[in-house]
Amino acid sequence: MKMLNLSPLDPDFVQDPYAAYARARRDGPVLFWQDYGMLAAFDAATVQALLRDRRLGREVPEGMRKPYPAHLSDWGKVEAHSMLELEPPRHTRLRGLVLRAFTSRRIAGLKPDIEQVTADLLATLPSDPFDLIPAFCAQLPVRIIARLLGVPEDMWRDLLQWSNTMVAMYQAGRSRAIEDAANQASRDFTTFLRGYIDQRRNDPRDDLITHLIAAEEDGEKLSTDELIGTCILLLNAGHEATVHSLGNAVKCLLDHRTPLALLNPDHIATTVEELLRFDPPLHMFTRFAYEDIALGDVALEKGDEIALMLGAAGRDPAVFENPDTFDPTRPAKPHAAFGGGLHFCVGAPLARLELQIALPALFAHLPNMTLAEVPRYANAYHFHKLDQLVIQP
Repeated sequence: MKMLNLSPLDPDFVQDPYAAYARARRDGPVLFWQDYGMLAAFDAATVQALLRDRRLGREVPEGMRKPYPAHLSDWGKVEAHSMLELEPPRHTRLRGLVLRAFTSRRIAGLKPDIEQVTADLLATLPSDPFDLIPAFCAQLPVRIIARLLGVPEDMWRDLLQWSNTMVAMYQAGRSRAIEDAANQASRDFTTFLRGYIDQRRNDPRDDLITHLIAAEEDGEKLSTDELIGTCILLLNAGHEATVHSLGNAVKCLLDHRTPLALLNPDHIATTVEELLRFDPPLHMFTRFAYEDIALGDVALEKGDEIALMLGAAGRDPAVFENPDTFDPTRPAKPHAAFGGGLHFCVGAPLARLELQIALPALFAHLPNMTLAEVPRYANAYHFHKLDQLVIQP
């Protein structure tokens, strides 16, 4: 078995993981990543196949589950009801109920909200150099998620803080301080949602929480704990990915001096798909093997965990010609930025809609925008996100 010795905290890797992915594909494409203690697949064919292979899943296999330590008890209660960490039949039930409420019609109906929030944020941007991430990229998706769920939009700062604190748990090299903060955020978020869900039971509105409650009362039970886990997942997964998709996209468009014509209505959908392929925000997604699986000359044994390298799959030359070239005119092909299989991101249509609205509006508002500082990626792998994006309007 070929080995990969590469720290995810290495500064060069953090700034440009794609060169390392290319080497790994040539050496593997499935290697044992020593720093993670698991196999990792770097080519698109293996990644796409394993995302859809029902012999693997997210849920920890029987006999390997360990209770969360006391200092992560509140975090563990949320994770226990997150469909991201579950498999059928429970995952099927939860996802079906969510999709029954999180319909394409509801997502399309958010277009005026996205346009309004985008316009409101653009109107407040300063004229001097500023960091676009907190001023625009972070606020847009969290405000839209608040409107979608039906919680007060002026709570966006709390929602953002809870989300950022909890998502830090998935980063390489997490510390006890990160764990303690995530547990407190889980407790605070859960307390808020439990009270808010109780309010919505007595005062239903046209929002996602009300529709999830209705689904619970429609014969297929969705418990309050499952409602809480679902709402937290929608915020954390949806918000985190869109924030950094926006940041990475703006950097990419500025780096390549992309013609504004490629952001017009005829081209924006294709441009967004290329942006997601070229520099996605999530680079690794893991699966457990539920039986022995042969991957060429590599054996994945029952109980093993394997890393599916989503960021590497999008740069595979076997699928994408000149994959390290950003080409917004490239005919769109399936990529792995939103995962795949049973765990394909339920928020993908919303994320695409936000990008397709926000990017043209931003560049129309600031047509002479340039980078005021060299952007740096955060030491937050397996997320690939910018520490800051300082622009000159």
